[in-house]
Amino acid sequence: MRKASRLFEIIQILRLARQPVTAAMIAERLEVTIRSIYRDIAALQAMRVPIEGGRGIGYILRPGFDLPPLMFSIEEMEAIVLSLALLERTGDDELKQAAKRVSSKIAGAVPQPWRQTFEANALHAWGFAAPSAGTIDLALVRRAIRDEEKLDLSYRDEAGRTTQRIIRPIALIYYAEAVNTVAWCELRQAIRNFRSDRIEDCQPTGLWFKGEGDRLRQIWVDGWETPAVAG
Repeated sequence: MRKASRLFEIIQILRLARQPVTAAMIAERLEVTIRSIYRDIAALQAMRVPIEGGRGIGYILRPGFDLPPLMFSIEEMEAIVLSLALLERTGDDELKQAAKRVSSKIAGAVPQPWRQTFEANALHAWGFAAPSAGTIDLALVRRAIRDEEKLDLSYRDEAGRTTQRIIRPIALIYYAEAVNTVAWCELRQAIRNFRSDRIEDCQPTGLWFKGEGDRLRQIWVDGWETPAVAG
C-alpha cells in the first residue's frame, strides 16, 4: 500500500472508531509493522491532523476534522470501472447515461495512474446488452421505489391476458433479458414480480405507501426460499 493511501486509511480507521485504537490494531488491519504506524501517525500530526494519544494507550481523532478528498486504490478503481461497464448491459437507459456521466466525472477528477484505468479500456463486461425497457420508464419506477408511491400497471401475463394492477414497488432486479419490478400487488394481496417486457403501461397514481417499503422488502427477502411468482 502506498504511503498516501495508508495515511488516508489511518484517518478513516480513527474517524470511525468509538474508542482509542492502538498502533498494533491499525498495523494488523493494514498489514504493516507497528513501527510504520508510529511513523505515519507522527507524519499526520506534523500535518496538523488532530490525532491524540500515544503508545500503549491508543489514538483518537478529535471530532470536527474534515477528511481530505476521496481516494481510491487501483483495485477499487477497477471495481468502479467494471461496475459502470456492467450498467451498459441493462435496459435502463437513464442509468446508462448516468454511468457515462459518472465515468467522465471520476476520470476528470482522479490523478494518474488512476486515470489510466479509465482511459485504457482494459476491463470489459462481455455479453449482449438487454433491450430497452420499452413501454415502461424504469426511471419512473426507481423514483416510485424511493418515494414509496403506488403505480398503476396494465400487465399482460404469460397467457396474453391483460389486467389492471395497483402495485407498491419495492425493488428492481436487472436480468440480461428483462428487468423485473418487485412489488406488493393489491389485486393479488402478495409480493409479485412484473417483467418489463409484459408491462403495457405504467403510470404514477399520486397515492403513497409511506413507511411500508422496508417492511414489504423484508417480506420479499423472507420469501426468497420459495420460488419467485410472476404477476
